Amino acid sequence: MSDLFPARLREARDRRGLTQAELGKEASLPSTTISHFESGSRKPSFDNLRRLTKVLGVSTDYLMGLVDSPDDMAAASRIARHLGQATEDDIKMLEAVAKSLADTRKRDG
Repeated sequence: MSDLFPARLREARDRRGLTQAELGKEASLPSTTISHFESGSRKPSFDNLRRLTKVLGVSTDYLMGLVDSPDDMAAASRIARHLGQATEDDIKMLEAVAKSLADTRKRDG
């Protein structure tokens, strides 16, 4: 796990305006566990990491330091949840829209 995890966890918790105790309660974890995670003395299990990301509204990739924006993967996950009902044509259309947006961003800087 990245050395960024403790700082990213603390930052995400602060952004949500939660204390360690409040985050622990919402994630069904003891506040002492949150403290250990933020100090870097313990690393979360996958299940605990999933609980934290759900409460904090960020992706596991963000907390682990794999992406720099807390919203990048969270937004993709929200979109992906709706794709279960999508047809193949729907998915092709969404891919075309995403590519067009990316091309526009590249062109416009």
